[in-house]
Amino acid sequence: MSRTTSIEPTAPPGSPATAGGLLARLGAVMAGNAKIVFGVWLVVLVALGAAAPSVFSSLAGAGWQADGSESVRVRELAQQHFGGNSSAAVQVVVHSDTVTVQSPQAQRVLGEIGEVFAGDSRFGAVIAPQPGMSISPDGHTGILIAGADASTDDMVKAVDEHKDALTALAGDGIEVYPTGASALWSDFNKANHDAMIKAELFSWPVTLAIMVLAFGSLVAAGLPLLLTLAGLVASAGGLVLLNQITPISVWAMNFAMMFALALGIDYALFIVARFREALRNAATRRDAVAETMDTAGKAVVLSGLTVLVSLSAVLIVPAPAVRTMAVGIMLAVLFVLLATMTLLPAALGALGGKVNAGSLPYAKKQQHRSPRFAAWGNLLHEHPWPFAIGALLVLIALSLPTLGLKVAMPSIEVVPADAPVRKGYELVQAQMGEGAPGMLQIIAPAAEATRTAQLAGATDGITMVTPPQPATDGSGVVMMQALPGVDPSDPQMGAILDRLRGALPADALVGGAPAENLDLQQALNDYFPLIVGIILVLGFLLLLVALQAPVIAVLGTVVSLLSTAAAFGVAKLIFQDGHGASLLGFTPQGFLDGWGPVFFFAMIFAIAMDYTVFLLATAKEHYERSGDPKTAHVDGLAHSGRVIFAAAAVMVAVFFTFALADPLPPKEMGIILGTAVLLDALLVRLVLLPVLLRLTGHGAWWSPAWLTRILPSISFAHHR
Repeated sequence: MSRTTSIEPTAPPGSPATAGGLLARLGAVMAGNAKIVFGVWLVVLVALGAAAPSVFSSLAGAGWQADGSESVRVRELAQQHFGGNSSAAVQVVVHSDTVTVQSPQAQRVLGEIGEVFAGDSRFGAVIAPQPGMSISPDGHTGILIAGADASTDDMVKAVDEHKDALTALAGDGIEVYPTGASALWSDFNKANHDAMIKAELFSWPVTLAIMVLAFGSLVAAGLPLLLTLAGLVASAGGLVLLNQITPISVWAMNFAMMFALALGIDYALFIVARFREALRNAATRRDAVAETMDTAGKAVVLSGLTVLVSLSAVLIVPAPAVRTMAVGIMLAVLFVLLATMTLLPAALGALGGKVNAGSLPYAKKQQHRSPRFAAWGNLLHEHPWPFAIGALLVLIALSLPTLGLKVAMPSIEVVPADAPVRKGYELVQAQMGEGAPGMLQIIAPAAEATRTAQLAGATDGITMVTPPQPATDGSGVVMMQALPGVDPSDPQMGAILDRLRGALPADALVGGAPAENLDLQQALNDYFPLIVGIILVLGFLLLLVALQAPVIAVLGTVVSLLSTAAAFGVAKLIFQDGHGASLLGFTPQGFLDGWGPVFFFAMIFAIAMDYTVFLLATAKEHYERSGDPKTAHVDGLAHSGRVIFAAAAVMVAVFFTFALADPLPPKEMGIILGTAVLLDALLVRLVLLPVLLRLTGHGAWWSPAWLTRILPSISFAHHR
């Protein structure tokens, strides 16, 4: 016999029934005080909404580094002792086909460039192009360096503010292009932000159309969008305020927008669908809300906790951008979850039967228990093996390419071809060599200068080393630049960096933008197995606590890996091998962006567990009522199948709109996440997991007595 935490106090005469647990009582309170709830949310949204419009301009633009790495140490030393001539320095490429860099015309332009930097304290020393170091052999291309005298995030913002003024100095046959790591992130963030906004705007009408079809009611379809908007506004304002304490990556808001939309719709679908069923039997609308929150509300809370737990594992990666992207999503999930627990019950309590207003003709006969999904559940129950084997074969076949997946940090091709940073990059490469845009920086004690330069120059893959430059503050260290013989994103770059670091004296440090990318990639690779392990263990524990059943908790966790692996297999075929690249409008890099595995794994697993919770919580509810595993299997699918299908359709539509973006990162994100949701919903949640419930029978819900005693008692069945 299952235990339950439901408490049934005696309701006073004339008051609504309050049977059920904590969430039932919370729902009843929200429904009975709708005006107060609306007022509180209005105050919160006005307060946070005041900061929301500045979210994209105020958030940080950099942070793609491995904190504590050798390359970050080099950047810090360069900023302290060499006038800011670090990887964050702004490089301005000046080129002319008709005159040389040392001509009066070019010198005038260089002077004007210096004046732009002189008025901003974020820039350090300005270093003019120098023969043999930053002027091309033919003299027609030069690189002016404006040192970084601020954080990497502030340097990206400085480029944001000044790049138009810099490019406007071009004319009379002289070209001017801001480039370097800070300029790269400036153009990269802008291109991706524009693409994300376009995709979001395109996805909203598609989402609304799917919502109307799923709910069959205009009013009911509008509730998920209300929830999403509340979560978006609150999380945007929250990120701006949090940015005052610690720099938050602008990418945090991009991901927050995506997850607020996807999860807001998921949760509202599950809650509203259950409310419409409860309305048919409950005495009052308040009772209906209480029943809804006591059943579907518990599943939503568990789902939200699963998402938060999965993303919290990413916080161990020592990379500010990666951490704060996770923080952005977590903040959005928290606000959406809070709105689902308070604002949505209040809205449902206020609407009551009007939630079905504006119903389409077919919706009037629509039931929460879907006859079609009930029939599908019976079919799976009668013939489990063919469907299980078929689903497994498809998922395994798509997962196999993952074994050959390669990852690396993005190349210059992730920014548009007409971006100034890319034009400057390609110009430097053409005039000064493949590796010229990715010079490595070496900082060593002055006493070791000659020996360090000799060893660096003799390293395989290094074509040239500049003369040691003494520190500007007399601190006893020198800097030299090492020119690699390959493009900074070439796979050989990692081996060159390793050889160089291995050849130099122990107190010589190697950094520079390529080294920062490679150190970050190494950190991501090192932490990936740990993150996977943490997510799997915590995901299993949450399911175990919620379902009180170790067998189905293990199976629910393990099958979530299948859709994740299959999505990465598809990503390998598309983004590494280039299958369908021409159709999707991109040039494959030959690898997946390095931050993808860590971040996408956490996101995909979180979404997969979202559907797992919806299905298994509903099945557990019916098992608690009937004690019959077939009823749990068939009715679990009948009551959650339509919601899972509709929620997946929305997520796939939202994610695949990002596949239309021109920049590669949003395209990768959209296709990988969209594919994962599609495979997970169709093959795992609607086929494989129900079949496993059928094959395990009573064993799916078995729990040893000792485990039952130590776990908190949770019931998904509502007791009127």
